[in-house]
Amino acid sequence: MGKWVCLLLSFVWTPFLVVATDLISVDDVPRIMERFFSLHLQHREWNELLVRRQMRIYLEQFDHDRSYLMEDEVAPFLSMSDERVATVLEHVRAGDYSDFFELNQLIQRSIFRARYLRSKMQRELISSGVLHKPVVAENSKKPSFPELISDNLALASIVPIVATPSRQRGSKSYPRTLEDMVLKQRERLVQFYQFHAKRSSLRTEERRAKVCSLYEKKVQRMENFYLFLDGEGARLSSEKAEHLFSVRLLKSFARSLDTHTAFFSPEEAADMRLSLEKQFEGIGVILSEGVDGVVIAELIRGGPAEQSGEIQVEDRLMEIDGKSVQNLSLEEVLDVLKNKRSEIVLGLQRVEGGKESFFRVSLKKRAISMKEERIQASYEVVEGGVIGKISLYSFYENSDGICSEKDIKEAIREFQRVGELKGLVLDLRENAGGFLGQAVHVAGLFLGNGVVVISKYGNGETHYLRNLTGRRFFSGPLVVLTSKMSASAAEIVAQALQDYGVALVVGDERTFGKGSIQYQTITDEHARLFLKVTVGRYYTVSGRSTQIEGVKADIVVPSHYAPYRVGERYLDYPLPVDRVAPAYRDPLTDLDERSRALFRKRYLPTLQPVVTTWQEALPALKEASRIRLSESESFQVFMKRVTEIRQDQSLSFEKMEDLQMDEAVSIVKDMIQVQSVQEEQRELLPTGS
Repeated sequence: MGKWVCLLLSFVWTPFLVVATDLISVDDVPRIMERFFSLHLQHREWNELLVRRQMRIYLEQFDHDRSYLMEDEVAPFLSMSDERVATVLEHVRAGDYSDFFELNQLIQRSIFRARYLRSKMQRELISSGVLHKPVVAENSKKPSFPELISDNLALASIVPIVATPSRQRGSKSYPRTLEDMVLKQRERLVQFYQFHAKRSSLRTEERRAKVCSLYEKKVQRMENFYLFLDGEGARLSSEKAEHLFSVRLLKSFARSLDTHTAFFSPEEAADMRLSLEKQFEGIGVILSEGVDGVVIAELIRGGPAEQSGEIQVEDRLMEIDGKSVQNLSLEEVLDVLKNKRSEIVLGLQRVEGGKESFFRVSLKKRAISMKEERIQASYEVVEGGVIGKISLYSFYENSDGICSEKDIKEAIREFQRVGELKGLVLDLRENAGGFLGQAVHVAGLFLGNGVVVISKYGNGETHYLRNLTGRRFFSGPLVVLTSKMSASAAEIVAQALQDYGVALVVGDERTFGKGSIQYQTITDEHARLFLKVTVGRYYTVSGRSTQIEGVKADIVVPSHYAPYRVGERYLDYPLPVDRVAPAYRDPLTDLDERSRALFRKRYLPTLQPVVTTWQEALPALKEASRIRLSESESFQVFMKRVTEIRQDQSLSFEKMEDLQMDEAVSIVKDMIQVQSVQEEQRELLPTGS
């Protein structure tokens, strides 16, 4: 869905506001932190390392692009002496978070400064349509700020901005000078303005003023939570203000433990449930906010809005149940729709041929299954049959029986109805994970009995997740197509199939590299707290972990992620790499004695053997792929662009055909040929050989 905001998915995401039945107080924070410590694989108590990490993360939660705070302002918090860290550690162990409240006050002062700077930029942009490069006199001093008064709403004292040249610093560093910071604020505004300039005309001051107003509304909505105001600027009660502060503490604390441990708002948890379950109740529209208000950006296929036949993309939303929403932000519109009953009447405006028309459409909410977000299947006709292509975007499962395993089975059956399924490409390039159980089931479609995943926990327990179906749903030539973005459950499937030799992995040199297991309460919509905690590691049957290293491709065919630094190794605080003993011969050590006896009798004799066919043919298959790619003009153009983007990350790829999928299909064709030759050779062997 790209940059669009999805409507009626039962959530409204805001980075820090948490709407909970039970507000969290500062006194609750130590108890919740202990919950994390009791579960976490590595960290069991507060220490100096976690204090340093939490300070950094608390700042980054607010100023992730380094456009509000300056280097010397954050230095006292990011470069603390050992003595200072020891003091903060003593405070947090005692449930005293005054050091973080001091940090919050610094953030508040930076917000007032940014608002002043933006007001000057926006006036220039509205009057002229151009935002000149801002400069500051060399002898200008950094703005000074009075202490916040008790209600935290004091305005900052800002010095004027006048002219001088300077350089722009990288986004990973905090600005050293006021000028550097102004440039970063300017860049954010310019990007927003240019995005909307591409969508509609901004030739008049009135139109430019609308863009600036929209930008300010969106930015201030986030900023207000740090000022302990609501989205509209009204002061929060002391209980709600304390709740927001406590949530920020918990978010920064959770992330300090490792890169995948997190604390979520109910809205964020709902968002994640949607991605895992691929079904929601709604009317099936996606909204976007522009200069003229909230508009229909997309209609979800099969949803009530599309099936009505009356609504089109770019229709402007004017009313909900007869009440005007023209002055509401996108977030406010989402709030209204989320709380509406089963039937909703939308008032819409459409512009056609320069004429405006207004109409109303009555829609009923219902369960919508996001089929296009789950799986896409197509095929290519080859001699004697077809090669199937299945793109799986996550490993999902919901209470209505929808799951990735069933969808893949149905896709394979559809291919077989068309003709003999000669080979298959399982595309996991955009798959970042999902339910571990579904990963086991999907891998099991291409395996006989045997271990798929080994999980090892902080308490030393080791468990073996097995495929027990006893037969392969498809046993022909198989390529698993991966990229640097293939992660977690996708890596489990790719490496398990590679370990057993039943498939070749084709794609970027390696996948993302996430080999950890998280306990989570996200899928329980009635949970009081939504959290995700790293509790263990997983390994495939070879004993290898995908942590950091990822799954290495048998045949490297770079994706459009190739030029970028993507992967676990580039994240903060990843777990180190390790491995365990292989389990091709399942040890059964996690079973009780009675189950073990049964498994020895019925399961061990039918274990999936390691297939050597494709590894033996790999040198020839790699060489054939290399020759094809070297002779492909399109692929050489693509690789030239990869080199250019590596040198200049501001560049991007032009839209082009899916060269990676094309090559994966060609490799499957080569595998079909290898299989055909082997079958011919077996037929020539004398009987009894």
